Amino acid sequence: MKVGVIGAGLVGSAAAYALTLNGVANEIVIVDLNPDLARAQAEDISHAVPFAHATVVREGGYADLDGAAVIIICAGVNQKPGETRLQLLDRNAAVFRSIIPPILAAAPDALLVIATNPVDIMTQAATRISGLPPSRVIGSGTILDTARFQALLAEHMAIAPQSVHAYVIGEHGDSEVLVWSSAVAGTISATAFAALSRVPLTQAVKAGIDDGVRNAAYTIIAGKGATNYGIGAGLSRLVRAILRDERSVMTVAIINEEVGGIREVALSLPRVIGREGVLLNVDPALDLEEVEALRRSATILKEAADALGI
Repeated sequence: MKVGVIGAGLVGSAAAYALTLNGVANEIVIVDLNPDLARAQAEDISHAVPFAHATVVREGGYADLDGAAVIIICAGVNQKPGETRLQLLDRNAAVFRSIIPPILAAAPDALLVIATNPVDIMTQAATRISGLPPSRVIGSGTILDTARFQALLAEHMAIAPQSVHAYVIGEHGDSEVLVWSSAVAGTISATAFAALSRVPLTQAVKAGIDDGVRNAAYTIIAGKGATNYGIGAGLSRLVRAILRDERSVMTVAIINEEVGGIREVALSLPRVIGREGVLLNVDPALDLEEVEALRRSATILKEAADALGI
C-alpha cells in the first residue's frame, strides 16, 4: 500500500526510513515545501532498500498522494531548546491550514496520522480543518512516552520491554500522566514484580523513571536539536497497525467527546487501532491521583485549543 509523508525534515525522513526498513508499505511518497530536500531524502532512503524490503521511495507533489491509505503529517517548525510543545501552537496551526486541503483533494479516503507538535492540539486542528471523523485523524500522542515508560521500567527490573504493559496518557508533553496503578510486568503488577526481583519501586525510583519519561525530549533536544529516531519508529509501528488491521492497543490521540468532565479535547488514551483507524477507546483503570492528573492535562489542552479557536 501507498503511504504519504508530508514534511521531509528529521521526523518525516526518520518515519519514511523506518517504514522502509520494516517493510510496512510498498510505496512511500515524500512531499515537502522544498522539493530538493524531499528528493534527496527519498533517494538516500531508497539506497537502503537492497538491505531491507522491496519498497518504492520517491519524492512527489500532493497529486502523487492519490490512492494513499495513510498520510503522515510531519510538516511544521521544529521545537526549540527550552520551548514547550504548547508554545509551538501558533506557528504550526497556519501550516496545517495550508496543507490539509490539497492532501484531501488528492487522497480523500486516506487516514491522517499527525506527528507535528504540539501533537494533541495539532490533531484537534487537523480534525476540524479536514472535517474527517475523529477516528480517522490520529495523533502519535503518547506512543513514544509509553515506549519510554516501558523501557525504563524494564531496565529497572532487568526484563524485556515487551514484557511490560504500562501506559502514558493525556498530553504528549509536560502534563502527561504515567499510569503506575495499572502497570503490569508479565502477569502481575509491576510493583509486585519489582519486589519479587528485589528491586522495589520506591518513591525515589518512580520519581527517577517519571523524570526520564517526562523530560526525555528536553534532554535530547538540548543535546542534538530534535528528537526523530524514536518517533520515526513509533510512526512506522502505528502505520503497520493500521495497514495490517492489527487491532493493536496503542496510546494515540484523537478528539474525545469527554475526558474528566472536559468536552471535545484531543489527548491520548489506550485505543484499538485497525484499518479504519481508531476502533475502540479503552479507558484505563486509574487511581484518584491519576484521575485528577488526567483532568488537569485535559484542562490544559482544552484551554490551548480554545485559544486557537478549534
